[in-house]
Amino acid sequence: MCGINGIVSVLRESGDYNTAVNKMNNALKHRGPDDAGIYNNNGVSLGQRRLSIIDLSSAGHQPMQSADERYVLAYNGEIYNFKEIRSRLDYPFTSNSDTEVLLAAWQTWGADCIDYLVGMFAFAVWDRKEQELHLVRDRLGIKPLYYYQDEERIVFSSEVRSILSSDLVPRKLNEDAVYDFLRYQCVHQPSTIVDGIKLLMPGSHLQLKGGELKIVKYWNAYKSGVDTGIDVAGARKAVYEALLKSVERRLVADVPFGAFLSGGIDSSAIVALMSRLSDKVNTFSISFAEEEFSEARYARIIADKFNTEHHEIQLSPDDFLALLPEALDSMDHPSGDGPNTYVVSKATKDAGITMALSGLGGDELFAGYSIFTQSMQLEKQRWLNVIPRIIRSGMGQVLKTIKPSISSEKISGILSNSNITALSAYPFYRQVILDNQIHKMTTNKNLPDNRVSEILNGFISEPEFIKLPQLSQISIAEMSTYMQNVLLRDTDQMSMAHALEVRVPFLDHELVELVVGLPDKIKYPHSTKQLLVESLGDLLPTEIVDRPKMGFSLPYAHWMKNELFDFCYERIKKLAARPLFNEDVIFKYWNDFIQGSATISWSRLWALVVLEHWLDKNNVS
Repeated sequence: MCGINGIVSVLRESGDYNTAVNKMNNALKHRGPDDAGIYNNNGVSLGQRRLSIIDLSSAGHQPMQSADERYVLAYNGEIYNFKEIRSRLDYPFTSNSDTEVLLAAWQTWGADCIDYLVGMFAFAVWDRKEQELHLVRDRLGIKPLYYYQDEERIVFSSEVRSILSSDLVPRKLNEDAVYDFLRYQCVHQPSTIVDGIKLLMPGSHLQLKGGELKIVKYWNAYKSGVDTGIDVAGARKAVYEALLKSVERRLVADVPFGAFLSGGIDSSAIVALMSRLSDKVNTFSISFAEEEFSEARYARIIADKFNTEHHEIQLSPDDFLALLPEALDSMDHPSGDGPNTYVVSKATKDAGITMALSGLGGDELFAGYSIFTQSMQLEKQRWLNVIPRIIRSGMGQVLKTIKPSISSEKISGILSNSNITALSAYPFYRQVILDNQIHKMTTNKNLPDNRVSEILNGFISEPEFIKLPQLSQISIAEMSTYMQNVLLRDTDQMSMAHALEVRVPFLDHELVELVVGLPDKIKYPHSTKQLLVESLGDLLPTEIVDRPKMGFSLPYAHWMKNELFDFCYERIKKLAARPLFNEDVIFKYWNDFIQGSATISWSRLWALVVLEHWLDKNNVS
């Protein structure tokens, strides 16, 4: 697990980028404190910072050249099946690293080797013979890879801030991305908050030769189609075996490792399967003295059942509060939810762990969120479409007037759709600040199209997607929006801020293909993540299966009105003064929140605080 970066002259005529790439490497030191390297040759510079996980020796140094000296590789991630791939290769290996296996596979099969890879990865290959750059990102988008191209060069890196540190890219705000951020507390890929810097899409391969750039999509989650012949018993068996195999793959490491354990179904499932594969499992949970925030007793139930070496790190809200500025400073890209992951990662790293498994992805894959049941219920109400749209819109306006709230605002938006379906309603479910509020708080009255709607419309145009069961369609929507652009981005930037590698067994691409291809009747959520629970048999105790869903929640609303008041108000004031925003409206929303308005939640204002903090710290304007 590492950080990579590089600069390649587009026309291959000039450019010594060694100094710039060295700056970029230094900006990634937190991602890879164990080693650093630069390859520099005639307008091509590749850099890498290494966090040693597999083969800790200097033989794994990067950038790495192939035995035939044709290819140069800078690689971030883990190839979990590297030993299987290695056994198929006739290559003069000099290390036990997965890096060299990836390089040998590319020398042997070229870009076709991507199909053999199981893991999380983002890597760059420079082909010296063809004078061609290849950038590749893993199927689910677990590892990021950002790039910027102008007429002279392409600049790429694992982080936005690293690209900015090159001093070759303008620190210019992407205004369309601001509206996306206001709507969803994130910027949906491929865009970023910085104009011109893009995030390579998951499952994509970028090729640059001369001035010509081509991006090829090499994978999607539903290419295998729907398995209509499988029965419930067969599905449970297949899910269990695929998940067990996924966990086993992710236990390969030459450093101390453990697992995040909240006591929820997902993390408990991972720990349960780890205990079947390893004699000693380290588990880590965050606990709070305040019972309403703490999941500690559930984590202890699992730790006791599977006899793990359990580490319970108790934090007070004051402890968390003290870390907030530090967490915001560590954000590579603004996000409304990052500090939670920062605190958990810091506590785990401080306990001596370099790699940890996480239950991220279980909710998206096994219909764990309320949005899945809401979508199923909405499909039963398709009769609403027989009511003329103008009447439905009027009904929504009446609802907002009678019962003003965030919920009534969203229902009104759904009723105004030309065709009410689960997918047309989805963008409203996840939206944080609604368009009518954004219209008021910004000076641009022509908002760009809703990015989530654009993503879903792209899927709807694909015949393979339309054939998917409804729950699988919502799973794809969740994975392509909230999971990839909030959860995975936060997990990467906040764990790597502490040089902690996080592996996500639920996002093994073979498991994802299997579950997405199962009919709704097998995984309909009569209860929370029913298929996952039933696939695990009696591994999980009823106290865990039947417990209420909590999540990692803290009293932000209280803090913002008290302990964090000055911190937040200072940033609200700065943001309101920017030309893009309507100062009077921003302050009105702030005052409404302070006075307890039901239509302005803390998360709406917190997004503004985070945005201003990031723009100011990174000098983007």
